Amino acid sequence: MALTKVGSGGIENVTNAANATFLTIDASEQITVASEGGAVTTSVQQGLAKAWLYAPATVGSIPDSFNISSVDDDGTGLAGMNLTSSMGSVNYVTKATHQTANIANTSNIRGVALHSKSASAMEARAYYIQNDLYVLYEGSQYYNVSAHGDLA
Repeated sequence: MALTKVGSGGIENVTNAANATFLTIDASEQITVASEGGAVTTSVQQGLAKAWLYAPATVGSIPDSFNISSVDDDGTGLAGMNLTSSMGSVNYVTKATHQTANIANTSNIRGVALHSKSASAMEARAYYIQNDLYVLYEGSQYYNVSAHGDLA
């Protein structure tokens, strides 16, 4: 690896044995990395999760998280997650999954969805669908949530 420039502009043109630049850090501390094939680059900051949570559905504690300051119980099947550092707007992407007890003998579909969000909080809704009915439920054991986008 060769480092060709360190200065007021940042670290530029870190190259590999084939003399191909694969890492640049500019003066604003933005990190750009070359793709596996080297044809394109990507911003590391843009690709990172800005918040994530692994917590019991009882929302009494947070065993593991990043950028989540607290969780709250908003009623049957409803949980709120408050961000430590706000997102730049409400235009960020969220993903939610959950772990449940064994449901092998049931004929319903269970899921969790983030049904509303602001720049500083996300609201999850655990549900099941049976016979075309959508019902909120407390059957989740753990919420797994992440958010991707720009921080404020």
